[in-house]
Amino acid sequence: MALVNNRADVPVTINESKCIEGCRLCVDMCPLDSLAINPDSGKAYMHVDECWYCGPCAARCPTGAVTINMPYLLR
Repeated sequence: MALVNNRADVPVTINESKCIEGCRLCVDMCPLDSLAINPDSGKAYMHVDECWYCGPCAARCPTGAVTINMPYLLR
């Protein structure tokens, strides 16, 4: 069986190494509740694939752990 090699970009990524354990700024700022806190690590992650790319999650992150992936023209 052959595997398909395609890459899927998610709208928001959280760099777990930069994320502060217990910090909820990005989670609390998300109007769609797309972000959540991982109960195992205590750090944020994107738990659903819906995002308006509005940006308050990235703007409020004190460490720069949140990255918004979207084409330049849509910003």
